[in-house]
Amino acid sequence: MNAAEKRRAVSKLLVVRASGHAGDQQRRYPRWELSNEELQRHLENGVGGVILLGGTATELQQRCRTLRSWSGGENLLLCADVEEGVGQRFEGATWLVPPMALGRLQANDPAKAMLLAERYGRCTADQARRCGLNWVLAPVCDVNSNPDNPVINVRAWGQVPEAAGALAEAFQRGLQAGGVLGCAKHFPGHGDTAQDSHLELPVLRHSRERLEQIELRPFRRLIAAGVESVMTGHLVIPVLDKERPATLSPNVLNNLLRESLDFQGLIVTDALVMEAITGLVGPGEAAVQAFEAGADLILMPADADTAIDALCEALDSGRIPSLRLEQSLQRRRDALQRCSGDQNGIEGISVQDAVETINSVETDDEHRFALELVSATLAVQGPGRIQAAPNGGVTLIRVDGVLACPFLRPEAPAIGWPARRGFRPIICHEFGISPWHEPPQEDDPLDVDRLGEGPVLLQLFLRGNPFRAGRDRDAPWPAAIRQLLRLNRLAGLAVYGCPYRWESLRALLPDTIPAAYSPGQMAEAQQMLMGRLLGDEHTLELGNEFTD
Repeated sequence: MNAAEKRRAVSKLLVVRASGHAGDQQRRYPRWELSNEELQRHLENGVGGVILLGGTATELQQRCRTLRSWSGGENLLLCADVEEGVGQRFEGATWLVPPMALGRLQANDPAKAMLLAERYGRCTADQARRCGLNWVLAPVCDVNSNPDNPVINVRAWGQVPEAAGALAEAFQRGLQAGGVLGCAKHFPGHGDTAQDSHLELPVLRHSRERLEQIELRPFRRLIAAGVESVMTGHLVIPVLDKERPATLSPNVLNNLLRESLDFQGLIVTDALVMEAITGLVGPGEAAVQAFEAGADLILMPADADTAIDALCEALDSGRIPSLRLEQSLQRRRDALQRCSGDQNGIEGISVQDAVETINSVETDDEHRFALELVSATLAVQGPGRIQAAPNGGVTLIRVDGVLACPFLRPEAPAIGWPARRGFRPIICHEFGISPWHEPPQEDDPLDVDRLGEGPVLLQLFLRGNPFRAGRDRDAPWPAAIRQLLRLNRLAGLAVYGCPYRWESLRALLPDTIPAAYSPGQMAEAQQMLMGRLLGDEHTLELGNEFTD
């Protein structure tokens, strides 16, 4: 293999990130999402995979066709983080409630939860294929045993290994039935961390016995079920490797995952641009150490050219044996063979037919399935409905930030329905006017003068989100609820997303206060929850245009 052939072979093992939008100016994260010029150059030079985020289902379908054309017809791994259905990332497809919703359902009705999890996987797979994807970066196999986990949280299928493993396996069966590759993540288990590996390097100080009992059990189950790939986690587990994070550790990836768990499929790193890795080593060395450790695919290197150069130099020097390169290439070929043929579900049909197909990417059955999930996981307590506020009231809505919640547009049910009943919306976010006393007051945190008069409907969109550094836990919502109760101003409570927050906050409410919880944050979840608290609304046209 000459130098040019070697470089092209190495390039096949990179997965770079691109926007699902076609235009460079539409990139939401230019720091990570390659420009079209860079993307085309890399694909022409042999880069073998692309992870896509953002845009519509229509754009994604066209984008995938373009990427394949730039690769010269070579098979590509085209993937997305669609843990909650394709609509989580791409408008026009189906956005499903988070996996943990089924974990909670499983405790009371395991058979129903298992059936829904498999349908969840099949819905995701079918829509992924229609949009051009052949690899779904799911299921999450982490056991979310730490309620304060800022990054896994509702993404996990359960809080105990049995539920997490069983439901993840059912989801994987759905993916396999739909003809796309799955990915068990984040090995060897990111569920009991209180740090976000996007921002820092977590350390998990468990014994090997504990790892076997909790963290590793879902991964063993998915490997036995034939999952095609496993994604590494950026965390240090001293009992396995005192210094190196799992992504860079031969003991974790080779000795544990390959030899002890007998996994023969693709090992892919988590994104190497995350601070847990970039804070330790540069982009070239990160790629080399990950490959040395046993990874086959390098996801989102901080600099693709530097990563390729470093890997080629390591092969030339003998630091990485040439056999390792061929082994990874063969695993990649084997994986692609498992989803070969009609890769995106639309090859070989006319452009007009393709457009018609993608415009109806969500079938009626799939939409009904999304609503079934919302209905099955909705929780309500307290008396009937919230009374209208004809003399004026407030719905105080907490979100992570206006840039992170396109599901909360002005026409969203969480805003529109209360407004038509007299509740003026005030959205609490990092760029808005703070509703809190400054300086903080422990017992009376809300500045009620800023809210105005009238009853308050409190709506909290709370879930584990990356890059938040625990800020989701900072706001004193329990104290705010107690304050509104003392003032006799709390009309009701709605919680979307995090079940831990729902359980802690609902316990503060007397029986006289209506409250409801939905694990989903999408329009369908808002509509159903608002319907329970405020009554049916027949004038609102519910679309499927909301994304995470």
